[in-house]
Amino acid sequence: MKATATALLLFGLFLTTLVYSQSNDPVELVNPLMGTQSKPSLSTGNTYPAVGVPWGMNLWSAQTGKMGDGWMYTYDADKIRGIKQTHQPSPWMNDYGQVSIMPVTGKMVFDQDARASWFSHKAEIAKPYYYSVYLADHNVTAELTPTERAAQFRFTFPKTDSAFVVIDAFDKGSYIKIIPRERKIIGYSTKHAINPLPEFKNFFVIYFDKPFTNAHTWEGAKLNASELEITSDHSGAIVGFKTAKGEKVHMRMATSFISFEQAELNLKRELAKDGFDQTMVKAKKLWNERLGKVTVEGGTIDQTRTFYSALYRMLFFPNKLYELDASGKPVHYSPYTGKTLPGYMFAGTGFWDTFRALYPFLNLVYPSINKEMQEGLINDYKEGGWLPEWSSPGYAAVMVGNNSASIVADAYIKGVRGYNINTLYEALLHGANNEGPRATGRRGVAFYNSLGYVPYDVGINENAARTLEYAYDDFTIYQLGKALGRPKAELEQYFKHAHNYKNLFDPGHNLMRGKNKDGSFQSPFNPFKWGDAFTEGNSWHYSWSVFHDVQGLIDLMGGKKTFVQQLDSVFAMPPVFDDSYYHGVIHEIREMQIANMGQYAHGNQPIQHMIYLYNYAGAPWKAQYWVRETMNRMYRATPDGYCGDEDNGQTSAWYVFSALGFYSVTPAVDQYVIGAPLFKKATIWLENGKKVVITAPANSDANRYIQSATVNGQPYTKNWLSHSGLQKGTVINYVMGAQPNKTRGTGDADVPYSMSRDEK
Repeated sequence: MKATATALLLFGLFLTTLVYSQSNDPVELVNPLMGTQSKPSLSTGNTYPAVGVPWGMNLWSAQTGKMGDGWMYTYDADKIRGIKQTHQPSPWMNDYGQVSIMPVTGKMVFDQDARASWFSHKAEIAKPYYYSVYLADHNVTAELTPTERAAQFRFTFPKTDSAFVVIDAFDKGSYIKIIPRERKIIGYSTKHAINPLPEFKNFFVIYFDKPFTNAHTWEGAKLNASELEITSDHSGAIVGFKTAKGEKVHMRMATSFISFEQAELNLKRELAKDGFDQTMVKAKKLWNERLGKVTVEGGTIDQTRTFYSALYRMLFFPNKLYELDASGKPVHYSPYTGKTLPGYMFAGTGFWDTFRALYPFLNLVYPSINKEMQEGLINDYKEGGWLPEWSSPGYAAVMVGNNSASIVADAYIKGVRGYNINTLYEALLHGANNEGPRATGRRGVAFYNSLGYVPYDVGINENAARTLEYAYDDFTIYQLGKALGRPKAELEQYFKHAHNYKNLFDPGHNLMRGKNKDGSFQSPFNPFKWGDAFTEGNSWHYSWSVFHDVQGLIDLMGGKKTFVQQLDSVFAMPPVFDDSYYHGVIHEIREMQIANMGQYAHGNQPIQHMIYLYNYAGAPWKAQYWVRETMNRMYRATPDGYCGDEDNGQTSAWYVFSALGFYSVTPAVDQYVIGAPLFKKATIWLENGKKVVITAPANSDANRYIQSATVNGQPYTKNWLSHSGLQKGTVINYVMGAQPNKTRGTGDADVPYSMSRDEK
């Protein structure tokens, strides 16, 4: 028994040491395969194992899907067709700037099916800074490590005189040139999913450390015997080597959206004289620096892995579209003009998703990168005439809302400075009062401004969702206008419009409902009908989208008791649905149906803030319960680890914020709403040198309820924390327990911000 006890003690010490060492090396806790076991009919993230650096211009992923397939990598696939450079934000948006690299042996094959190789996850290593896979059909191990705009490859070949590397520049117009004397290949791809992109080219330069024994270009299915330069619909190259057993062939590659010369500059600057391992060490160090801005302690290893895997996803989007010229100044390809212009630009994000939590998290933890992003938005406006609502890159005609207003207002109100905010405010006014191309501005704005809502019966889809989001967006414009000292009459206009959500409230159902032009509610009304008046959800999901005036919504529903009952109903009702608008079950519906959480559809964004609304109605303990339930049930650092589309860091940001114990219910307000922390201790290392320390020593799966709290040593009963307070450096301590404290946080002074309360 004594020996057994000693062994158990030593094992416990080993586990403690393991967790401690990993917390100091957080990148090793990340699982890039989280969310990859997805398909069009059911998303568990719709992610791919992205290898890159935070906010880097390029990402890389193993490619199991066929050329042009948005599902470029799926966990259940058997074969890899290449290692692909990608800028894809989601499979639904597809990709741009694509090149695929594939080592092969034996036959000189280059077609995507012929070159494909069986692989196993047991012989695959996926890390944020490194990827390795054994390609069984070719007996080759392929490795990759990245920089922002370049990458190094290392291929370990068997003994053969028929070792090859295939470069696939994809279809829709591409160019390849092989320069054997320099062991070099250059080319470009023009393939992109979101149109139009004027003069778009993804230029690449490639260098090998070994001479070619043979070299060919190819087009489509045809191998060219002698041409070393080709422009065609689908161009590629294949170069050969004679290798000894275990010989490593190195390949260095960089890309540019500007020119071959800029691609060369990117390669020389970012790879310099570094070998593969040096580049890998630098990429790993960068990840640890960025992930290490938030440290967590005292959770299970699974919780810690999930936390850092989610944070990793948050640090990819939006990605840099800009490059650095010879003098080190930022320049970018303009997706609006096709020209090379000075300044920052970013792409690969949809504000309908990310205004909710991703951008607020940047403002809290990484404000310096959001300063660059705000400068990029100025360039979007100057070059394209509008702020994007979805950029991939340029304007993408998807989703609803005018949520660029929230992105701009929240950054400034949270203290981000150093850019021309007045130009951005001008852009907000322009977008709020005009209907632009490709989902910019506001569709139905004339109706909205005159009637106070977008009507159901005028041929504008998802009209109720648009109205609710426009009302919140008007609130953010009002908030920013106040901060900038704008004229009173202008402020009054947006303050008035921020109340427009009330125009859609149906007191008969205590829910939001589409309304006709004549003022009558649309009929028949099924609150379980997805789409139609709403966006990727039903009335039970969208009725909570009054981010800025929860008290106003409580008043409409008849008071706190009824409001809490409505919130409870979301979880208590069966997951019934009406899919007639879509003529079939879309994946978001299926994900709600199978979650066993009633009508709560956490896999999509509209309802993700809902749990925190208990804090406004005197029942904060219910928020504490459901936040923990959602983290426990809906997230895990596994291939099926999300409960729907991850969506550019937003669904991950919900988890990361919630695990820290608070959430950004109302961006453009200096508050976060408290839930309950997941870990015994968390530390946020702010860019200003201060830190936020959150402790909950008794925290456990059972002890999920806040009994009491102190902030900087003083008793604290409020259900919110201020951003400005956190920025000064803060120590928050929670006493946790297994039973809810039903008196804490229930006073009028404890309630988070609502516009209606502010009016009074």
